[in-house]
Amino acid sequence: MFNKPQAYLTKVFIQIFLRNKQYIIFSLILPLLILGIVGLNEGDTDPIDIGLVNNSESNLSQEFIEQLTSSNLFNVEQDSEDKLRTDLINGDLMVVLIIPRAMDIEVDNLDIKLLVDKSQTQFIQTIEPILNQSLLSIERQITGNIPMFKLVVEDVKSRTLSYIDFLLPGIMAFMLMNLSIAGSGFNVVEFRRRGILKRLFVTPIKPIDFVIAIVIARMVIVLGQLSIIFSFALFILDVNVVGNIFNLYFVIVFGILMFLTLGFSLGSLAKTQESVGVMATIFIYPQLVLSGVFFPLESLPVFIQPFAEILPLTLVADAMRSIANDGLQLMDIYSNFIGIAFWIVIGMLVSTKLFVWKEVAG
Repeated sequence: MFNKPQAYLTKVFIQIFLRNKQYIIFSLILPLLILGIVGLNEGDTDPIDIGLVNNSESNLSQEFIEQLTSSNLFNVEQDSEDKLRTDLINGDLMVVLIIPRAMDIEVDNLDIKLLVDKSQTQFIQTIEPILNQSLLSIERQITGNIPMFKLVVEDVKSRTLSYIDFLLPGIMAFMLMNLSIAGSGFNVVEFRRRGILKRLFVTPIKPIDFVIAIVIARMVIVLGQLSIIFSFALFILDVNVVGNIFNLYFVIVFGILMFLTLGFSLGSLAKTQESVGVMATIFIYPQLVLSGVFFPLESLPVFIQPFAEILPLTLVADAMRSIANDGLQLMDIYSNFIGIAFWIVIGMLVSTKLFVWKEVAG
């Protein structure tokens, strides 16, 4: 039951947070800036820089070059093979097309050589189908061939996943972790340093009242800030959310609870603001890289993926992304909740074993 001491402390903690307007502003600027930059650039695709070597003097090759140059997909630079190979090696070009001498309307199955940098594996996999389709389209325009069949595509899912759709759950999960750790670990160490915990310990207020109050206050604060970010993405950047928003917030609440308990653990281990800052940095920033906030986990080295999948931030980000991007229900992501519950238990065990009320760090 939520009693008067807990209600009073909750109100005090929220008021303390609201007085720190600088922190409120700066905690919102970074996620808004990242989402804003991605959202404004979404859909703007720059032409691909390609080099072109024309070893043929035929009319067909000239018409082919004209069609390729007029395409909005490509920015064509025509020169000698040696010069373009050098540009490719230096990174000034992405690909080089070499038109053979035998290019003629009467020649079938002509191979056009494509020079690429094999280190750009992901780019090659992306550009090859685009080039194939473009070259096929140009061929049909030149020769006038009419395809025998026309493929009619029926979209049964009616959605496309853009990068900002993928990014939003990860950014919200990272912001959730940052705010929760700051609101528990840093605050506990600061309250201990200033002797607030020591004074609370000799009042009728019970330790459990303090913990419940700070958890509820931080929950309200984090939910409020995440709602600002979510509303900005939803209504300003037109992010596509497929799943149930209630389910999304259900995951967020459990995520906040998990990171608050882990934050209390850091506050219990650390005795000064400096040490809790170092611990928080070690805890937070590796997860930013390993938890799939900015890119899928599959892009990580295979031997790292099993470890990355059990990280606290991964569990929350993956659960939020499964709901927001894939429309899954809560029962579909039960394994994520098992992992979150595991980390909550770990955080509670560490906090209760190591938490000190009376000690005031010097």
